[in-house]
Amino acid sequence: MNEPSSGSAADAADAFARGGHPAGSEGARALEKEAALPLTGWQQEVDQGLRYGLEAASSIVDRRISTFSRGELPHYAGINTFMKAPYLEDVNRVGEFDVAVVGVPHDSGTTYRPGTRFGPQGIRRISALYTPYNYEMGVDLREQITLCDVGDIFTIPANNEKSFDQISKGIAHVFASGAFPIILGGDHSIGFPTVRGVCRHLGDKKVGIIHFDRHVDTQETDLDERMHTTPWFHATNMANAPAQNLVQLGIGGWQVPREGVKVCRERGTNVLTVTDICDMGLEAAAKFAIERATDGTDCVYISFDIDCIDAGFVPGTGWPEPGGLLPREALKLLELIVRNVSVCGLEVVEVSPPYDVSDMTSLMATRVICDTMAHLVVSGQLPRKSAPAWLHSDCNMQVDRAWR
Repeated sequence: MNEPSSGSAADAADAFARGGHPAGSEGARALEKEAALPLTGWQQEVDQGLRYGLEAASSIVDRRISTFSRGELPHYAGINTFMKAPYLEDVNRVGEFDVAVVGVPHDSGTTYRPGTRFGPQGIRRISALYTPYNYEMGVDLREQITLCDVGDIFTIPANNEKSFDQISKGIAHVFASGAFPIILGGDHSIGFPTVRGVCRHLGDKKVGIIHFDRHVDTQETDLDERMHTTPWFHATNMANAPAQNLVQLGIGGWQVPREGVKVCRERGTNVLTVTDICDMGLEAAAKFAIERATDGTDCVYISFDIDCIDAGFVPGTGWPEPGGLLPREALKLLELIVRNVSVCGLEVVEVSPPYDVSDMTSLMATRVICDTMAHLVVSGQLPRKSAPAWLHSDCNMQVDRAWR
């Protein structure tokens, strides 16, 4: 196994400068940050691997290697949990962890290309490529937070409403435990039941929604049902999630139904196109999103549709649209937002592995998730030192209005 380095920050900076790199550069700062990180979690993982996986064969020189693969290495081996986090079979214990990854393999709300039911599998599979350490940010998730994967919510094929009930109950359980929920979709119809699950434990508090997408997803029905084009109509029907605090980033192109546009206009939601974002600049766009999402709210929920990124970078999605954000633009927006708002949950949706190429769409989803966790650590939101002020222990099953 590759042990992280443990030199002093000063030595690292001096060596970097001697190599001809500019003093004070991001690279130099990254070297200093790495030197300050602990190795406790890494050592615990090695020790556990040896206990659970047996000592290696006598010919193996590196005695930190076990007979059976346990932990991060090798990246191509082991069970596919997210980033090889522990699989938590007993979801009653989810509150023991800082972050819980939840799969929602649901694509019955898809109106064109199916396959997002395989999104959680695809994201988990390629997430094994990553280590828990990010160079530029100087964050090691293994050392700084506890992460678990609770597996998938049991959704009901071909029945959106029953699946929505399952999703809301599952997300409410994770949210109420105090663990930070990260949701692997699934098509975007899950945006309504996930927010409903959050709202059940907000009491009289309110949540703003920041929605990365090429599509508004605000019409009431599509093909006579609640589908992946409708989540924000129904989410913003709830008193805990006011429409004026819905901010949509990246909207545009030839796939924005006029029924949804009418709802945005009538409810006073906030929409920035890709052109708006480019003309304003990323910092101004993020400031706009933060101001609108946090105006009178207590926390912010982030819904990241992978198709907000230009289709050339994310072919594995159900409804690709050219002209979207570049990956680095989307990631920078995410950084500027997550570090400056109280985030209560994240979902990444519309990853469709059957249409993917070289796992690049699933990898982009993984990057969004890992970056979000790192930004939460850098901003001091994780690990949580106490229960968030917006979290209410009682469950209100009546947060959404009757539909039909």
